[in-house]
Amino acid sequence: MNQPKKVLVLFAHPGQRYSKANDEMARVASDIRDVTFVDLYARYPRFKIDVAAEQEQLLVHDVIIFQFPLFWYSTPALLKEWQDLVLEYGFAYGEGGDRIAGKLFMPVVTAGGPEEFYRPGGRNNYPLRDLLRPLEQTANLCGLRFVPPYTLFAALRAPGDDRLERHSRGYAKLLQALRDDRLDLEAASAMTLLGADALPVREEATA
Repeated sequence: MNQPKKVLVLFAHPGQRYSKANDEMARVASDIRDVTFVDLYARYPRFKIDVAAEQEQLLVHDVIIFQFPLFWYSTPALLKEWQDLVLEYGFAYGEGGDRIAGKLFMPVVTAGGPEEFYRPGGRNNYPLRDLLRPLEQTANLCGLRFVPPYTLFAALRAPGDDRLERHSRGYAKLLQALRDDRLDLEAASAMTLLGADALPVREEATA
């Protein structure tokens, strides 16, 4: 059996106490073996990011996940600051900047609006994947392999039905599959978004 991959979840939510969905997902991620869960707002409440420590953390992990709620069609401010400082020239891109190349990168996103809002002619005009293109291109520039976003739409309403429970179970399944090299990356790459009901996971780890 292959050595488990080390998965890093960088969680950013400035209003975590108001988000039942992200709070539950954070709990799930924190409980899984070989998954390093980091609450960036708890670690850096004053935005004073330790760049060297964050870069070293990236180096010892195989999979990098950004978990966040969609804020104004982008990431929360601290996660953007993290990208600006940590993914610097000579480390993540540019001359000699291949230190994290080859790792997997995946956004895990909650959106307040329902899926029909995220389409041409809908309230938000663009598909969610299109709104996340800057992250996808960041991954490309850094030599990371981009995995389509694992997404929960209408997240504020999800605790009132069974979607949050299914989504959280799916998140655990996803993290375990990434750890154990059981996510079918070719099948995932052909998909626009991943979700609890759309996870191409193999039953057995690759030899």
